[in-house]
Amino acid sequence: MAPGEAGPGASDRGPLSRGGLAPHPLFAVGAVLLGSFLANFDSRLTSVGLPDLRGAFSLGFDEGAWLSTAAIGSQIFVAPAVAWLATAFGLRRVLGIPSLVYAAVSLIIPFVHDYPTLIALAIVHGMLLGTFVPATLMIIFRNLPIRWWLPAISIYAIRVGFALDTSTSLVGLYVEHLGWQWLYWQGALLAPLMALMVYLGTPAEPINRTLLKDADWGGMLLLGSAVSMIYAGLDQGNRLDWLQSGTVMALLGGGAVLFLLFLVNEALAPQPWAHFNVLFSRNIGLSLAVILLYTLTSLSNASLVPNFLGAITQLRPEQSGSLLLIYGALPMIVLVPLSIAALRHLDPRIVVVIGLGAFAAANLLGTQLTHAWAREDFIGIVVLQSIGQAFTLLPIIILALSNSDPARATSFAAYIQIMRLGGAEIGVALMGTWLRVREQLHSANLGFNIQSGDLDVARVLQRLTGYFAGHGAGQAQARAVGTLAAEVQREANVLAYIDAFWLCFWLAIVALVLVALITRAPQGPFTPTPIGLKAAWMRRFGSSPT
Repeated sequence: MAPGEAGPGASDRGPLSRGGLAPHPLFAVGAVLLGSFLANFDSRLTSVGLPDLRGAFSLGFDEGAWLSTAAIGSQIFVAPAVAWLATAFGLRRVLGIPSLVYAAVSLIIPFVHDYPTLIALAIVHGMLLGTFVPATLMIIFRNLPIRWWLPAISIYAIRVGFALDTSTSLVGLYVEHLGWQWLYWQGALLAPLMALMVYLGTPAEPINRTLLKDADWGGMLLLGSAVSMIYAGLDQGNRLDWLQSGTVMALLGGGAVLFLLFLVNEALAPQPWAHFNVLFSRNIGLSLAVILLYTLTSLSNASLVPNFLGAITQLRPEQSGSLLLIYGALPMIVLVPLSIAALRHLDPRIVVVIGLGAFAAANLLGTQLTHAWAREDFIGIVVLQSIGQAFTLLPIIILALSNSDPARATSFAAYIQIMRLGGAEIGVALMGTWLRVREQLHSANLGFNIQSGDLDVARVLQRLTGYFAGHGAGQAQARAVGTLAAEVQREANVLAYIDAFWLCFWLAIVALVLVALITRAPQGPFTPTPIGLKAAWMRRFGSSPT
């Protein structure tokens, strides 16, 4: 059953379109735009600007790490349940009220200097932020006419890539010119505007007391707690050395136990909130797996390029951000309409293949990396990643929705949010560990040649000692060894980034294989309209030519 069709229990369970009950659809679209972009910008600004936030709040490295974990983990805790909450309480209550509270918290946080209070506010801030993206997706299906669905979902889809490509520049602008406080105050300005658009663009809805009567509160708490604890363990694992840390093991183990309890709860509950058999459909399961692989392979855009420019070429965020803005974000203004046009007339699987192919090509190009690469050498990679962002997430979401049952929509939405937010954040945490481990491995391999007295190493040391001898013979040899050690570390880092690009490349290849296994979606509002000779044939004979 395709989205937009009635199904058993759909009135209570699914986010069905009401044919345009929104008083002013343009305001509903504006709410979608602001909510989805604000959520991604806020998360990215916090992570990219974390070094500046540590300095502003006088935090140590460990304290700053927990601040980031608390802010994002709380988003993951609440996001899976938002679709159900919006169905039960109405969009105005679930999105409008939290956005006003979010604005107030964003305004207050820069003035806080007590660390426990800061952590508490960061958790509240993250939980409120976690309602934005899932709730804005609900606006599309509950309050917009079907003809608006595709453009509106494209806004939802491209927010990820657009935020990735512009957030680095925004951090530089705020920190260098306006003040670090604007990393939070941006939300204080935009969130009330979003609340106004929600009020104008969505109808007043009564609380669904029948749905509340059968609420699976235990399932919601178990899934949210499980996923957020697993994220916290993975996020802190790289810093605390994984299995050597009792904190990390407690978080991962506790999250795993809670997830198992969630599965048991959903199997036994009379009205399960997010029953896992929604994943048993072949196309749904494969689509969610492709969404997860997309979030992982797009890490080349989210972390590898800007992190390399910061770690190896020593560029500030505002310096590397111009590359992502000009060649990553701006091309999406043209690419996204092209993606929408393609989806109107082509099978979504074809469009997904184009996007994943662009990601694979970008990552393959990244495997040619050297320490001599400057900012301009990444232009081809960033352009290809922009194509990948525009042509991957939107069609795979359309493909997943085309195969979903509206009567199970809240269950499906819960797993979409886990893949979208949890997959991305967990992927970033694991990528950090991958880079660290690979750097250590390459550093050990390169260092072995130095310790063994390799002839080439001896020549380099002799040359460097001769160079530094002119600046003081007593320290020449020590400075030569230090310089060589720094070069070894630099090359080990470069090799680690090459390995990371290879990893993202193979993730894209696996995603392409899974797309090939997805079958054609049933007829529905997202079914493409044939063009050209095929359309003329169908008008005349009523079937597609073979």
